[in-house]
Amino acid sequence: MPNDVKVLIAEDEPNALAGLAELISGWGYRTETARDGVEAWEKAIAWEPAIVVTDLKMPRMDGLGLLTKLSEGDAGASAHLAVVVLTAMGSIQRAVDAMKLGAYDFLEKPVDATRLKTILANAARQRETVIELEVARRRLRETGVLGALVGGSKPMREIFALIEQIAPSNVPVLITGESGTGKELVARTLHDLSPRKTRPFVAVNCAAIPETLIESEIFGHEKGAFTGALERRAGCFELASGGTLLLDEIGEMPAGTQAKLLRVLEERKLRRLGARSEMDVDVRVLAATNRDPRQAVAQGHLRADLFYRLNVFNIVMPPLREHMDDLPAMAEAMTRDMNQKHGRKVAGVSASMLDRLMAYHWPGNARELRNTIERAVVLCPDGAPLDAGHLPPGFGAASDQSAPALDASAVTLRVGATVDEAERLLILRTLEATGQNKTRAAEILGVSLKTLHNKLKVYERDREGAPVEDGRKG
Repeated sequence: MPNDVKVLIAEDEPNALAGLAELISGWGYRTETARDGVEAWEKAIAWEPAIVVTDLKMPRMDGLGLLTKLSEGDAGASAHLAVVVLTAMGSIQRAVDAMKLGAYDFLEKPVDATRLKTILANAARQRETVIELEVARRRLRETGVLGALVGGSKPMREIFALIEQIAPSNVPVLITGESGTGKELVARTLHDLSPRKTRPFVAVNCAAIPETLIESEIFGHEKGAFTGALERRAGCFELASGGTLLLDEIGEMPAGTQAKLLRVLEERKLRRLGARSEMDVDVRVLAATNRDPRQAVAQGHLRADLFYRLNVFNIVMPPLREHMDDLPAMAEAMTRDMNQKHGRKVAGVSASMLDRLMAYHWPGNARELRNTIERAVVLCPDGAPLDAGHLPPGFGAASDQSAPALDASAVTLRVGATVDEAERLLILRTLEATGQNKTRAAEILGVSLKTLHNKLKVYERDREGAPVEDGRKG
């Protein structure tokens, strides 16, 4: 309840300080005030607030200095303290710097009372996640599990530590890594360990939505906004209100939509397509991409200003081949999940099965491993362990252990094959090698996922009519 939550307000302008104290007290919070950073630091030690609302520009010690002291100092509540930074218009970069130092959120002056009230409510709920975080840390120490993520290797431990640090905050996070490495699991874990855990988690794949519909899907639309808009529809931001929105494959979002997204992130307001007025947005935005984001910026796929806005923190998920020590624990955890999902009673993973799994380089990463385990669980009799006989026919036979990329010599063309035939054969062989993982195949081929989908649609039409001759028949 708000009346149990202490809020310390640091502001050097007397009228602004008094106004903020009156406003926040009126919402039921217990308030204390400070006229500069040094006084705020002293009161934080003695009074142990749950939330600090601080101006950036103050005498003796500014807001960034206070934030640094609170994050590393001895204030009793500092370990679980939420710091909200107030910044003058045009000082967004300083606010971003504050977020990187651990601020919970920031607000431009003049203060929007509705927005401040929402931020304080979210920050107050953050205290409720402390116990869950402590339980999660204990489970991690004992079992190597954090949320839906499993791993005891050094790369995974470093990722777990970063997730624990940033989950309670409101900062944007850019999650990168190859397809199938678990980027959505990271996003869900960030949500589950945050004060927003009781609110919706909405994930949208930007590559899977046609360009003509993506703005409607993300921002919503009013009835009559365009041909076919027969009724008002809420977009993903509204569906995720109070919770978390994951924008997957952000590099596939059209440039015009990226510009509108940037405005929503900066102003915390959105306008449905065809609407006359804006609405406030209270959503934590996470983004994911299997591209190198800086390369995507250089190639024009991702706006530089949007990249910098999303990339406050970057979590890089390693491919499974780089943390194979985690595979046995992952396989056991996946087997338990599949037992529950399919109502089975499989007795773990045999040594022979593990040997085969460890010898494979997993181009599809954790997603491919999960699919392999699921198939095996369905085939395995109850009470028996998974063994090598439950693996797909030819499992690992085409695997080149020396390199994750495909061996070009494995594709053979007949003499006289056309360029279109060669392209078709290369695409189909790549899909075979990746277990029909289209995202991974697009990465290897160096084309966008949309381009790959379009090619496959053409091949499907050819197959229904006059199929193109397979190059292997030469």
